[in-house]
Amino acid sequence: MSWSDVFSFEDYGALLALMTNSLIAGAALGIVGGLIGVFVMQRDMAFAVHGISELSFAGAAAALLFGGSVVVGSLGGALVAALLIGVLGARARDRNSIVGVLMPFGLGLGILFLSLYSGRSANRFGLLTGQIVSVSNPDLGWLVLISAVVLVGLIVVWNPLRFESLDPQAAEARGVPTRGLSIVFMILLGAIVAAAVHIIGALLVMALLVTPAAAAMRVSNSPLVVPLLSAGFGLVSAVGGILLAIAGTLPVSPYITTISFAIYLACRLMALRRERALRIRHEDRGAHTVPAGAAK
Repeated sequence: MSWSDVFSFEDYGALLALMTNSLIAGAALGIVGGLIGVFVMQRDMAFAVHGISELSFAGAAAALLFGGSVVVGSLGGALVAALLIGVLGARARDRNSIVGVLMPFGLGLGILFLSLYSGRSANRFGLLTGQIVSVSNPDLGWLVLISAVVLVGLIVVWNPLRFESLDPQAAEARGVPTRGLSIVFMILLGAIVAAAVHIIGALLVMALLVTPAAAAMRVSNSPLVVPLLSAGFGLVSAVGGILLAIAGTLPVSPYITTISFAIYLACRLMALRRERALRIRHEDRGAHTVPAGAAK
């Protein structure tokens, strides 16, 4: 095996011109996925993201089998899962059990539909691991529309959703409609998960909806800096992964997940160095402090 078996930049410019739709979709998904990922982390819902993606995969597989739009099928399955989790999983324990039930059901249903599908095997494989060559103009329109709707929805509910995510008891006491906010958030989450499945595949959506936000939270606590960093990390992961995949022979998902993980690892190392520096500084201050009785 040689390096050319993994990367080949021959005719890269011509291939890049053909991937414009994928780059636009990836950029929109990376930014919006990074923003909503902040709330996913604050609400401890990383497991729910995976559960939604499995039912989204089932919807996409059903659309593939019956000749419908894969994006629409993916969106339908994701919204069904999001509503079930949002309505029935008010408490964390209930939510985790519901997600645990939905995940194998969605995966099994998707595998059933794919086993009945007699078309190209690349289409079946792409639903699990992502694909960059299948973003047609209609699909791009759907993906950009979904991302725009989710972005506008997040902006509208940002402040009350942040309050409810960080302190649900206090938010409820202040009259914030916590139940309604939770359902709205789950709908927005389901929509962006459906878009992510089309680009990165059902198995690895957390690389864009969880990892960027987790990385941003390692290096900052600012309510402004964290979302901006998370959106930037998501953008770099998605677009960078697609740019590498154009020259590569592998599916797009390994490139996106590797970049996303590398960013998280770098942020974690930065946080460890900062914590170590603060600890040393604190110890130095303690060592130079004169005890109260030592001056007599």
